[in-house]
Amino acid sequence: MGIMNFIKKHRIIFIRIIDIFIIIIAYAFVELFKSETLSIFTSSDRQILLNTILLAIVVYQLFLTLFDCYKNIIRYESGKDYLIYGFSCMVSCVIVSMLGNIFRINIMGPRSNILAGILISVMMITYRLIIRLLLTDNIVHKSEIINATNKKNLLIIGGGSATRDIIKIIKANMQKNYNIVGIIDDDEDKINYAISGVRIVGNRYKIKEVCRSFKVDVIFFSISSISNQDKKEILGICQETGAKLRILPSTEDIIKNKNIMQNLRDVEIEDLLGREAIHLDNQNIQDLIEEKVVLVTGGGGSIGSELCRQIMKYHPKQLVILDIYENNLYDIELELKSNYPNDKIEAIVGSVRDLNRLKEVFEEFKPELVFHAAAHKHVPLMENNPLEAIKNNVFGTYNVASCADKYHVKRFILVSTDKAVNPTNIMGASKRLCEMIIQAKDKVSKTEFAAVRFGNVLGSNGSVIPLFKKQIANGGPVTVTHKEITRFFMTIPEAVQLILQAATYAAGGEIFVLDMGQPVKIYDLAVSLIKLSGLEPNVDIPVEITGLRPGEKLYEELLMSEEGLTATKHDKIFVSKPMHLEQRQLEAKLDVLRELEYDKNYTKQKIKNAMKEVVPTYKDPEEVNKIEK
Repeated sequence: MGIMNFIKKHRIIFIRIIDIFIIIIAYAFVELFKSETLSIFTSSDRQILLNTILLAIVVYQLFLTLFDCYKNIIRYESGKDYLIYGFSCMVSCVIVSMLGNIFRINIMGPRSNILAGILISVMMITYRLIIRLLLTDNIVHKSEIINATNKKNLLIIGGGSATRDIIKIIKANMQKNYNIVGIIDDDEDKINYAISGVRIVGNRYKIKEVCRSFKVDVIFFSISSISNQDKKEILGICQETGAKLRILPSTEDIIKNKNIMQNLRDVEIEDLLGREAIHLDNQNIQDLIEEKVVLVTGGGGSIGSELCRQIMKYHPKQLVILDIYENNLYDIELELKSNYPNDKIEAIVGSVRDLNRLKEVFEEFKPELVFHAAAHKHVPLMENNPLEAIKNNVFGTYNVASCADKYHVKRFILVSTDKAVNPTNIMGASKRLCEMIIQAKDKVSKTEFAAVRFGNVLGSNGSVIPLFKKQIANGGPVTVTHKEITRFFMTIPEAVQLILQAATYAAGGEIFVLDMGQPVKIYDLAVSLIKLSGLEPNVDIPVEITGLRPGEKLYEELLMSEEGLTATKHDKIFVSKPMHLEQRQLEAKLDVLRELEYDKNYTKQKIKNAMKEVVPTYKDPEEVNKIEK
């Protein structure tokens, strides 16, 4: 053990000695080889050989040092390093011949020097390769003995450079964790060829067969550039194998984090939706935001914080973030100030319920563009606390809209929801009334008021996906309210991109409706998430049907039946026909709700009845679900 430590400590000296020994052997072999009789050298031959070897040792050592060849760790050398060794040897043999001619040293001829250089190059690279293989195999062998039971069979999808890098890392450091059984690639010309010694065994339609044959535990999806539709299809096949899925993200994310193994992440539901990338008119958004003071209410929430992130890309004069929850507000402020240290970003703790606080904010910062994302959004909670939904959503929106009008805001965008369409709960009804507020305000104000309506966003605070993941992590059960319940889904960045784009189209009074794609069954989402975790639904993780919650309906709608729908310049954004609601009619509706705040004998049912009075499309979920069935 002491000898090995001594060798490691002085490894450069030992490697130099080996290289010098190789130089001596190579030149001696060449001198012996050129003799026809292979007889013993004459004294003159021995002197020439000695002169050549001494000069070669000096030159080779000099150039190997200049090219940093002795700074390499042999275990981690690659093809590039071996090319440098070969180049160093070729340069050295040429220099030896040149120095012999210049200084009239009696040495071997140019041909002998070149032959010796080739031999030295081959021998140096060969013994380094042998050392590398011995060291790697020794480490792997020890690890496999200790961790044999933990080793997982791995299938890699994608026959590109990312796969090559993954294989290289696994072979160098992680063979104790993974046994790579093969590679999948759709390029027929690649099938049966190998990448770093791992064979490409077939295309996407071979995935299930390979997983069964080799009992695959883990699949790495290592294609960073692929259409969303192809990705959806391949991941859908992988999902049926029972293997744990890991996925390589976009090229942009890989560049941010150059360690390719750290880039691999769990497959998310959005990977399976197959939605194509959204194309924006960035110039219009730039013109809307650049050098403007922008206020985002609810800026610490899921949508609000992403709005702040994307707004900053378009260089506002100042971003003002308002939120009542200081922890989220602090997080987004810290993130943005870190990314944009020279820009004006102001975080304001305040509630949209507090009109006086809002007036202070509008008076101080004079925003030109307002995105109103502050709202209570959780349906069951609002069913149990209906008056709080009215105070925060309805009168909070009324307060912000009134300030926007008073302080001459150019444009006001309300973030709405599909639950406002034919609402069956207090939260949806309150958001429908918010839409009515901004449409009525638009008729009496110079401010351009508009709303953007969309469905559920994946991964938002309190949404179903994080809940399912938590339930799976805890061993289940995963709870679904109804086997047939469907919802529209969109990623948070996607939703915010379309909000910004819709904001550029606003002229006043519109409700913009985002194309959410096809509705998705919540039960299918739960099953997919369990499978993506490498588990079997209702075997490893039970799926329980708990029954519809208060205020919940089976199917969400994006457009009310009495509203028309008109296309815009963007194929994902539509606009509904404005309704005819005057300011005086709005105030009469709000007066009905204002009375509830002062009614000491109010009940939940009384509040719901009042909401049905002011929002005619609000119905009980039981009535709607009967119709849908």
